[in-house]
Amino acid sequence: MVAASLPDLIRFAGDRPLRVMFPMISTLDELLPARRMLDDAVAKAGSAPDGLQVGIMVEVPAAALKSATLARHVDFMSIGTNDLTQYALAADRGNDAVATIGDAFDPGLLALVQATCAGARGRVSVSVCGEFAADDRAAGLLLGLGVDALSVTPPAVPAVKEAVRAVDRTAMQNLAARAVAAESADEVRALLG
Repeated sequence: MVAASLPDLIRFAGDRPLRVMFPMISTLDELLPARRMLDDAVAKAGSAPDGLQVGIMVEVPAAALKSATLARHVDFMSIGTNDLTQYALAADRGNDAVATIGDAFDPGLLALVQATCAGARGRVSVSVCGEFAADDRAAGLLLGLGVDALSVTPPAVPAVKEAVRAVDRTAMQNLAARAVAAESADEVRALLG
């Protein structure tokens, strides 16, 4: 991630592909002013760079459930599973009393991933980042839920890549439906074998 001014970003995008992502978006009333600021910076630069794409992080349940609306205003979405898990399950990672509640295999969280993908389908791509994306056990499940791409740390690439290559998309879609309907994260893990 690069911290830069909007004019710097626009100049940078003129030379190479660039993705600008707005974090913690939960309403259209947050996204549209951010888009206007970026669009104004592009207008001041004189032309829209070919390589500029705009997206949002889906980190709160409201954004996941409103993905169809939000997708009309962006080029891509990235689900931040660490924050989405924390906010969906009221599991503060910094509070030992509730940290263990935060389990990305929870069927409720999986339903939010599925809702994001369903709302975005046909409009924008959806990727997943965070610890869950780097868990090779989750790779097929995430693809079955409708995720297009996984963003992982370099050490996780070989195992996740191998897991993705082994995916039977139809089987994973069926497994994903069962996982969303499961009663617990442990039941989801049992489904995954």
